[in-house]
Amino acid sequence: MLMRQAQEMQKKMQQMQENLANAEFEGQSGGGMVKVKITGSGIAKKIIIDDSLVNKDEKEILEDLLIAAFNDAKKKADDGSSESMKSVTNGIPLPAGFKF
Repeated sequence: MLMRQAQEMQKKMQQMQENLANAEFEGQSGGGMVKVKITGSGIAKKIIIDDSLVNKDEKEILEDLLIAAFNDAKKKADDGSSESMKSVTNGIPLPAGFKF
């Protein structure tokens, strides 16, 4: 009975984590002049910069470059986290998605 409840709770937690990872969140600064949309897993989806802050001809390029830089940093952070975890666990494989 207790084992079944634990399995059901684990299943619900896994679904909740998947839903959160796929959800989008928006942050802003400068009174809404700069907005960033990311997924729950931390992947940048869109950056919006008010026209008054940049040259309009280069705005879209700047937004795309910022997304690329953000996602590159996120990947490096994830890779660094994985390497640190390997050194702590001495190479013992952990379940997929296991994080501290």
